[in-house]
Amino acid sequence: MLWSKLFHLGDLSLTLPAGSAIAGWLLAARAWRAALGWSLVFGLALALVAATKVAFMGWETGLPTLGYKAVSGHAAGFTAAFPTLCWLLSQRCAPPVRRGVALLALGLGVAVAAALVHAGEHTPVEAIAGWIVGLAAFLCTVHLACGVSAPPPGRAIACAVPAFCATAWALHSVSVGYWMIRLALALSGNPYPYPWDNCS
Repeated sequence: MLWSKLFHLGDLSLTLPAGSAIAGWLLAARAWRAALGWSLVFGLALALVAATKVAFMGWETGLPTLGYKAVSGHAAGFTAAFPTLCWLLSQRCAPPVRRGVALLALGLGVAVAAALVHAGEHTPVEAIAGWIVGLAAFLCTVHLACGVSAPPPGRAIACAVPAFCATAWALHSVSVGYWMIRLALALSGNPYPYPWDNCS
């Protein structure tokens, strides 16, 4: 797979609907605490990414010596959502198999982060920071969902698929990047955002 295609697995248009589907799956399992916990943890991970981007666009925060402007949302979103999804779907597998599936999914998160660096979308520091944020969200969810029984397939599909589709549809009518820029300008009082150039 081309590097330029691989990092698109972390697009918000995929990871946010996947996050909603995970919440739907947990609700179908009647794991109310885990569903709420996942929603909060995933939401906080995405909010942290957004906050670092708003801070840079509004005040040019960052660490230039490290090549850091903001946390990679692609790396964070993918590494939070995809391993969690794999962990839940492999629930009926033996523990070693389930751990192996999760490790492979986390490894794919590393590949997405590396693809972002290779494509010049983020520096290594930004991509690693995103991967760590996603890893933390995944580990929190594993702790919260420990002991949750898999829901009946029909109920799981009935909850997860509409959640995925509704979120994907909503994202088509909202430009997240535009609103982050508007927020950065409103908070900072600047007429223009600091430019977000790709890594050189």
